[in-house]
Amino acid sequence: MNVIFTSAEDAEEAFYDAIGRGDIEALMSVWADDEEIVCIHPTGQRLTGPIAIRESWHAIFENNPQLTVRVTHSLRWKGAMLDVHSVVETLYLGDESAPHGPMLSTNVFQRGPTGWRLLAHHTSAAADASVTEASSDQRAKSQRTLH
Repeated sequence: MNVIFTSAEDAEEAFYDAIGRGDIEALMSVWADDEEIVCIHPTGQRLTGPIAIRESWHAIFENNPQLTVRVTHSLRWKGAMLDVHSVVETLYLGDESAPHGPMLSTNVFQRGPTGWRLLAHHTSAAADASVTEASSDQRAKSQRTLH
């Protein structure tokens, strides 16, 4: 799949959309073409490289054919070649109405010749649910520029 993401936000949206559809090919198309890409799941170890990352997501999709991730409270640091997004994820499994989470995730994107691509995705469990309570001041300051 040769999709060119014109912004880190487009790449991030495609990443979460692929998770929601359980589409491993679309999910892997978001990642950078680099052997040093990194994915850390909340209960797992650090996975490095496209083969390990693909295998882990394949196992996740096999065990949970229907995942929905709601992303909120995004903080973004934007640069010309690198974007870092800190988000709060809430996970829904199948038809369950009770959410799993919140979880804290950091997504690192790099701009290259094929557009914006994901370099790292790191998720961990949040200490408590209050992490989703952001003030309007925090939301107003949620986008920063890297120099």
